[in-house]
Amino acid sequence: MQFARPLVTPSWLNSVSRAGLKATAQPGSVVVLDGTWHMPFLKRDARAEWEQKRIKGSRFFDIDTVADKTTTLPHMLPSADVFAEHVGAMGISNDSHVVIYDAAQSIGAAARVLWTFRVFGHQGGVSILEGGLGRWEREGFDVVSGKPGTVEGEEYPIEPKKYVAKFNANLVKSFDQILENLNAQQKHLVVDARPAGRFLGIDPEPRPGLSSGHMPNSVSLPHSKLLDGTNGFLRGKELTKALADAGINISAPSIHSCGSGVNASITWVGEILARSEIKSGTWEELEEGLSVYDGSWTEYAGRVTDGAKIEK
Repeated sequence: MQFARPLVTPSWLNSVSRAGLKATAQPGSVVVLDGTWHMPFLKRDARAEWEQKRIKGSRFFDIDTVADKTTTLPHMLPSADVFAEHVGAMGISNDSHVVIYDAAQSIGAAARVLWTFRVFGHQGGVSILEGGLGRWEREGFDVVSGKPGTVEGEEYPIEPKKYVAKFNANLVKSFDQILENLNAQQKHLVVDARPAGRFLGIDPEPRPGLSSGHMPNSVSLPHSKLLDGTNGFLRGKELTKALADAGINISAPSIHSCGSGVNASITWVGEILARSEIKSGTWEELEEGLSVYDGSWTEYAGRVTDGAKIEK
């Protein structure tokens, strides 16, 4: 039985990769992914930034590429077959330990990638690198620059692996399930990870055409409330208090939502961490009853004519 390890430190990752992270990773070995994503209005190219500065041997996981291309909603979950094809091509096997980092000023995309691996039943370890690329550098560990295959010591091309993905519907909520939950006296608490101003309807949404506000009976927990200012999660009493202050009972079921399903993954991970501090357990045990609304506010606020109710 493998116990969940949602977070790893830069020193831990460095210790297991001193011999050099190889693109031809063997089953069970550590595979490092850069999951960085930027809001479209920032007009930044996360993949190009990865080529300019990255942890040696890492691969780039693009949440907008490994996604459902049949919808206009951003970076929605792909099918199990599409996910398996992409991660297998990255040299990841079902028992690889996947470590995801973020090079941006948030760890939302790394958390989203972790949640995605859990949705598709990853059997190996899957963890977020605490503090992302920034902490990795601050602690003195090396980064490399240049296109993969041109950096001395990085082994390319990647050796593809066979990956079998199994969709876990318990970790995902759809629009119809959100409406069903609202009509069933809120059996699952909806946790909104957007900034408070957008939750209250005071500040505008970053995506044009969407009204701000919140779902009836949902609670506000801005994802930044669970972070320590250095892209690391709060721990212990600080983490427990942040969740409790938002009205969250970590033993009860909850659905996590945000703008487009990215930062909701941070609060989802935060609940799992809080549970793990009470009692260690497997991923299956710790994530029981916890899910993410994939479409989040981008879908919900765009479907008022389909029954979505917005409060301010």
